Amino acid sequence: MLGLMMDRQLTITSIMEHADKNHPNAEIVSVTCDNPRHRYTYAGAFRRTRRLANALVDYGVQPGDRIATLAWNDYRHFELYYGIAGIGAVTHTVNPRLFPEQITYIVNHAEDRLIFVDPLIVASLEKISKDLPKVEGYIVLTDDEHMPDTNLKNAQSYEAFIGRHSAEFDWPELDEKTACSLCYTSGTTGNPKGILYHHRAMVLHTLIGISPGVLDLSVKDVVLPIVPMFHVNAWGLAYGPPAAGTKLVLPGPRMGDGETLQALIEEEGVTFAAGVPTVWLALLKYLSDSGKAIKTLERVIIGGSACPLSIMQELEDKHGVYVHHAWGMTEMSPLGTVNTLKPEMLKLSREEQYAIRQKQGRAAYGIEMKIVDDDNRELPRDGQSTGLLKVRGPFICSDYYKLGEPSDVHDDEGWFSTSDVGNIDPEGYLQLTDRAKDVIKSGGEWISSIELENAAIGHPGVAEAAVIGVPHPKWAERPLLIIVRKEGKDVSKEEMLDWLKDKVAKWWLPDDVVCIDEIPHTATGKIQKMELRKRFRNYTFQPD
Repeated sequence: MLGLMMDRQLTITSIMEHADKNHPNAEIVSVTCDNPRHRYTYAGAFRRTRRLANALVDYGVQPGDRIATLAWNDYRHFELYYGIAGIGAVTHTVNPRLFPEQITYIVNHAEDRLIFVDPLIVASLEKISKDLPKVEGYIVLTDDEHMPDTNLKNAQSYEAFIGRHSAEFDWPELDEKTACSLCYTSGTTGNPKGILYHHRAMVLHTLIGISPGVLDLSVKDVVLPIVPMFHVNAWGLAYGPPAAGTKLVLPGPRMGDGETLQALIEEEGVTFAAGVPTVWLALLKYLSDSGKAIKTLERVIIGGSACPLSIMQELEDKHGVYVHHAWGMTEMSPLGTVNTLKPEMLKLSREEQYAIRQKQGRAAYGIEMKIVDDDNRELPRDGQSTGLLKVRGPFICSDYYKLGEPSDVHDDEGWFSTSDVGNIDPEGYLQLTDRAKDVIKSGGEWISSIELENAAIGHPGVAEAAVIGVPHPKWAERPLLIIVRKEGKDVSKEEMLDWLKDKVAKWWLPDDVVCIDEIPHTATGKIQKMELRKRFRNYTFQPD
């Protein structure tokens, strides 16, 4: 027997129409190349989105066409998220921080017809445009007054592109499984792989993401996505705020600038923000140097890589900002887990609470997780048994885009292998201890590079830390700690080991500590362990 309920398609268009009708006066504030503080409402945003849709259709964009963006977090990029997907085409967000060879590969592999590009990225795109034969034209995200001189093919300003078109548009009725957006992994091994999202996945991800216990967004919030819109759907924060009716504050190209972030938070009344650990380090440094405050900010989500305890404590003790740890992947849209304490845990000591809060958290509804051993047998949720993390759910990719033959992205039961190593405790809290390729196995036992790094970065003289495994004649591998010292600080090996000795198991202590000027990062801010392993491939531990 089937139920007697209406059947409405779950599409991004429904988010747009909901916000337009129910939250028309909620603001979107953004920093752009041509305006330090642009301001309009959801009603204004979606009026312009309809102009964009007309412009795209008039140009000849067809359902399924890939339309690329190389842009920062601002209102024009927001309009592209909805206008392109709303006509049945695919919004392909490209990370401008990638190497030119990677961008070339990604654009050609996706077969993008148009590229919408921020003025600050035009010069970089000109250098590779000759290698992008299928791109028909370039739309620069500015107006004619601020349009840069460029030799990009068929280039025009965004405002000229949409300006002559009507603000009336009848959005097509799309099947909810229609592809809406495309994002490529960073390609740390081999070429980047494309994740092709559909409308249904994005709507489910949005509904679950804004719910209590996850991001918990409402009309009372003011949201600052510091996580970039060019990376994995801005962690869902291009869709969640319109669905919840929250004010949205977009930092544009200044997302890594502490002074800009502080001003936006205080002047726009930001209550909630999300970003990777390096962003918060930059903001905390500015706050310390300037003596300024972030009084309106109540809570933040920190993901992308493990959040050091020192960042949590400084945000909370000095600025009254509650930190939620989170974890996800491009393949997961990206939401996986968010760390929210259960009521009974609030009675624990501060130290006991922090021990829980440093974990990645519990699965959001819709996400199933399990830990398996080398033989693919599920391990107990005891907080001790460590193995490979597998996931499945309605907004996790079933395959990669255009790889030819179907890949083995998931097993016969539909479980996707994350390549992360960790454990799950009896309360359902996930704790990641490493990436499978980064785990250090010493004398047959695993050492968590993440826990070592987090302990090291808590030292007052350490700005950043990374741990890699180095071959050892007796133990197979031993940890090498690599640190970047804070300006004006001098940290010795002996001082570092003394700092760590009561924070990790004795046999985890690094066999050596090396200071370098800068740790390499990926385009999304993660530490490039592969580059560090290359740099130290000939390193040998000196006998004590």
